[in-house]
Amino acid sequence: MKSSFRFQFVGLLASLLFSLSTWAQLKVTFPVQKFTLKNGLTVLLAEDHSVPMISYHTWYRVGSRDEAPGITGAAHMLEHMMFKGAKKYSGKDFDRILHENGIVNNAFTNYDYTGYYENLPSSKLELIMDMEVDRMRFLTLDPADLKSELQVVGEERRWRVDNNPMGLLREMFMGTLFKKHPYSWPVIGTMKDIQAYTSEKLRKFYDQFYVPNNAVLVLAGDFNSSKAKALIEKYYGVLEHKPLPPKQFTQEPDPKIAQRKRMTWNVQNSSILVGYKGVAAGTPDGFALDLAAAVLGNGSSSRLHRKLVYEKQIATNVSAYNMTNADPGAFMVMAGMKPGLSVDEAEKLILSELSKMKTTLVTPEELSKVKNQVMMDFVDSLSTIDGKAQALAINEIFFNDYKRMFTDLEQYDRVTAEDIQRVMNTYVQPVRKITAVLDPKTAAAAAPAPAAGGQ
Repeated sequence: MKSSFRFQFVGLLASLLFSLSTWAQLKVTFPVQKFTLKNGLTVLLAEDHSVPMISYHTWYRVGSRDEAPGITGAAHMLEHMMFKGAKKYSGKDFDRILHENGIVNNAFTNYDYTGYYENLPSSKLELIMDMEVDRMRFLTLDPADLKSELQVVGEERRWRVDNNPMGLLREMFMGTLFKKHPYSWPVIGTMKDIQAYTSEKLRKFYDQFYVPNNAVLVLAGDFNSSKAKALIEKYYGVLEHKPLPPKQFTQEPDPKIAQRKRMTWNVQNSSILVGYKGVAAGTPDGFALDLAAAVLGNGSSSRLHRKLVYEKQIATNVSAYNMTNADPGAFMVMAGMKPGLSVDEAEKLILSELSKMKTTLVTPEELSKVKNQVMMDFVDSLSTIDGKAQALAINEIFFNDYKRMFTDLEQYDRVTAEDIQRVMNTYVQPVRKITAVLDPKTAAAAAPAPAAGGQ
């Protein structure tokens, strides 16, 4: 890693490994060039000559929230089809060329964005640029390829959702929490919509969103910025700016009454998700909720893991997570029970711990521990050029300002025990509670839902 990144904080990081207590001294920063082409493409360049590699990220501001009933999963389906060939490089050529040139690639789809990346030898920069421009504007969307890929995505849905207890729980929860907002449907889409996709449907979606003024291009690694900029102008500059459809999403009102959903399925053990509408990415309350979730369910020393897994030995796993998206997300606690046990006792213990967070300040030791966990995770994520590129891309996508990433540690450091108590009282309210329970079919005759203490 280049000395300018190991940046100004490697010495401090070494000391933090022994005594993680001086957050305020930690300043994460590295040089980044940002510019925008005439067609609206946003470009971020971060040179790092530690290894002769480049991490090449192309992210689009389109995700499942840009869909509608009947075309759910369009963003994810397009992600798959982006590997099936374009005007210059066919699907077989695309894979072959990457393999022959030692290039590793992948992609992902989220509620709010779709990202593609390649990690490549620095000598292959112009090659990958030519290939990415080809599929940014000239995707084939061959019906025969789509027919085959529909089966692949259908199997992926079965694996990620239909045959995955936590996937089922999350889908049930999100569909209950969000009634008006597009977060209500799963990123992968419903099976009905997946199987009904045609090239014409996807072409319309592709033409709307896969345009340079809806994309962020990030290069991190071993390149010369001036030469890279000239190549970007050469290859991407020929693409046309196109008007984008308005991003007008119906905002989800705060829940006014607690809701409970229960499903029986072909699973071996019961599981539960208790959650509440949260906040959007980048808000001060989001940082406090992140730390509250860490206190509750991050690691074997967290409150809920100690209580449910270690002491009571009723759960095989428990976790807490604060999901922050472009629009308000959710604060969630999930637990998987040991076979044969209902969720009743676990639910009571979860709500009890949530209540304690509202009435009693977290201890200084707990607060220090979770801040240190977050800090180490953040610093570790930037230890690779791929991690740096991802961090730059997501901040540019969400905030139109990659520099927001450089203030995250300060934001977490500002959070006090009182802040955590305040956000728990603000968002974790009984009327806002959404509970999703998944039981084995053999337990269909289980007792009525417990009247487990509020929260």
